[in-house]
Amino acid sequence: MDTRQLKTLLAIVETGSFARAANRVALTPSAVSQQIQALENEVGVSLFNRENRPPTLTAAGQQMVEAAAELVRAAENAIDAISGRRIVGKFVIGSVRTSAIGLLPQAVSRVVANHPGLKIRLLVGNSENLVQDVYAGRLDAAIIAENSLSSRDLDWSPFIREPLFLIAPPGTPVVDVRQALSALPYVRFRSNVPLARLIETELGRMNLPLNDIAEMDTISAVTACVENGLGVSIVPRIAAIERGVDLVMLPFGDPPVFRQIGLLQRPKGPRAGLIAELHEQLALVSGEYGVRRLV
Repeated sequence: MDTRQLKTLLAIVETGSFARAANRVALTPSAVSQQIQALENEVGVSLFNRENRPPTLTAAGQQMVEAAAELVRAAENAIDAISGRRIVGKFVIGSVRTSAIGLLPQAVSRVVANHPGLKIRLLVGNSENLVQDVYAGRLDAAIIAENSLSSRDLDWSPFIREPLFLIAPPGTPVVDVRQALSALPYVRFRSNVPLARLIETELGRMNLPLNDIAEMDTISAVTACVENGLGVSIVPRIAAIERGVDLVMLPFGDPPVFRQIGLLQRPKGPRAGLIAELHEQLALVSGEYGVRRLV
């Protein structure tokens, strides 16, 4: 098995036919068929059902395609790292559903501008799956919160450390966080994520009577409720300012509470240099709350 066969297999899947794949990989259709037959002989199963027109993947073929994508990407990454050549191939990044995810496209666009041959794939998922995908090499890196980290075999580096704020509808006469939380309806962020637990921990420490009016499972929904006058809530700074609405904002916590978001990666992976560049760009677009890596 070699990467040429695997690339041919992926080209067939991407183009939808052996003939179009031949143009993609600069081979004749017969050469494409020969490569696939050689691959099938090596793995000992049929990858395509040739009774269909065009041929369709078998169940084993589906599994082989998934493995081929990872193997080809790993090989390209390793060659880039060893040879120092122009960075090409795929760079696969995962992220949790965080308000900081809006920073990712800005940072990625800067990285792509430096490496025009690089293809980026962005995936969103929960932190547990992202950790496993980074560990298994299915992702080059992932954006997760600090206390989502559940593997000692991976490195996590924060790129943003930002404060939490109490937010209130525009024009609300709020001057004290404790008074606002006690007197006004509260929109609770209810989710099994580190940010929600961080907020709940500080609220528990404050020991205030809260008048819950709504529970939302995303920060964007929480912010929308406050924006439309439903009540007050606690959100990260970036979530409070990104909607362009003049919300009333007061620092939350005594001392102020901060949350951190960072990049998770395998130590000394083949994309380490590229991940370091992405981290730098994420820290830069995070502004005054960006966290640069120590050199």
